[in-house]
Amino acid sequence: MAKLLTILLIGLVFESAGVVLLKKGMTQVGEVKTISAAEIVRVVKAGLTNLQVLLGVFFEALFFVSLLILMSKSDISFLWPMTGLSFVFATLAAMLFLDEKVSLVRWAGVIAIMLGAGLISYSEHSKPKPPSLDPAAGPINEVTGGRR
Repeated sequence: MAKLLTILLIGLVFESAGVVLLKKGMTQVGEVKTISAAEIVRVVKAGLTNLQVLLGVFFEALFFVSLLILMSKSDISFLWPMTGLSFVFATLAAMLFLDEKVSLVRWAGVIAIMLGAGLISYSEHSKPKPPSLDPAAGPINEVTGGRR
């Protein structure tokens, strides 16, 4: 479990770094003024040549790889809500690296997310463990599900 949480936390750092870099890069590219083919082409071309946008995409890809690893090893009902911690990481990163001001209402939302992730983590610890497949433990009683 500790290994999975470590991979998750590292992945969330990658994700937050990606979001911050994408935001910085897109600020340099400029806002989308109209929804037209020419404007979309301009933004895509500018994004493909902007180092911060490219680094942001790279860090988001690293986050995606960590998600693939985690999905192969844990229940999605545990993992996906835990990725909600990305809101906490992104809020802190926005404050530190983008000088964003975060209101008390937003902090209340961040705290609610942290509490929810904590409850999900607790539920993972409290779920019953499957019976051991160790042959030395003896056969499983088919009626009671326990060892004979």
